[in-house]
Amino acid sequence: MTSLSDYPRRYCSVCRSVVVKKFKPGPRGRPDARCPKCGSLERHRFLAVLLDVLGPMVPDVGVLVDVAPSPQTTELFERLEPRLHTRIDIGFDNRSVDILGSLTALPYRDDSADLLVCYHVLEHIPDDRDAMAEIARVLKPGGLGLLQVPFRAGRPTDEDPSAGKEERIERFGRHDHVRFYGDDFEDRLVESGLAIQRVTPLGLLGPEMVTWLRLSPDEAVWLVRPVADAAVPAYSPPTGTALTSTLDAALEQLALQHGKLLRARERIEELGRENARLREEQGRSVVTAGRTALRRAAGRVTGRNDADV
Repeated sequence: MTSLSDYPRRYCSVCRSVVVKKFKPGPRGRPDARCPKCGSLERHRFLAVLLDVLGPMVPDVGVLVDVAPSPQTTELFERLEPRLHTRIDIGFDNRSVDILGSLTALPYRDDSADLLVCYHVLEHIPDDRDAMAEIARVLKPGGLGLLQVPFRAGRPTDEDPSAGKEERIERFGRHDHVRFYGDDFEDRLVESGLAIQRVTPLGLLGPEMVTWLRLSPDEAVWLVRPVADAAVPAYSPPTGTALTSTLDAALEQLALQHGKLLRARERIEELGRENARLREEQGRSVVTAGRTALRRAAGRVTGRNDADV
């Protein structure tokens, strides 16, 4: 075995468990996506890694705003030990929240949030600029926001209006108004008063860790801070860092050790087969010797010699 892609196990960074078999299918049958132990998807597992990496940037979380929470993210945020963890959603489903409210009119004071997390929500808001402006308003100076949308570079921002309803549902999901964002998404963030930094699993962790965690390599997360007159950063392809080099080295050792383990198991199985063969031969020898002894004993009783038996 020379590659981690041959390694049969997966690692879930949310519940911190090694899963022996493949992950379960995700939404719409996406293969190898959902952790069977905690239900995490690719975005949850990358968020868990991000929170660990970004921990020094938010060492003291006073107010944490979790928009459209999930059980997986709630557990992750509790690890940060925020003094006030508020979960907010508009209330279209049965998810557990602390506050019913809209992202376009957040019920928080200006400059009040240390950390705000908003995953897969902005694409459902017809005028996302209002929501972006609200995020910029409630974040403290130096506060941090983590945003994610279904990003497809080069695809028009809005749905194809010429497509029928059923075609739109097939292409974009169950919500008629869902949008897959193109490059102008970042322009709107900056225009709303947010400085941005895009992070992808491939760029931060490298291909080996992406394989180990079963992440979507190019599914970007935007780190945003309230900064006026910021600029959209130029795109740059993922490059290796000290972190990716360290992770690659660790995972290479994992793959090597797994290869050694497989070879050791094969040797044990081979020795087991050899032992079974020797025992079988030994058993046949014992049976043959026993039959010979019986013949000799019978010869003594009847007065015949061995050659006659």
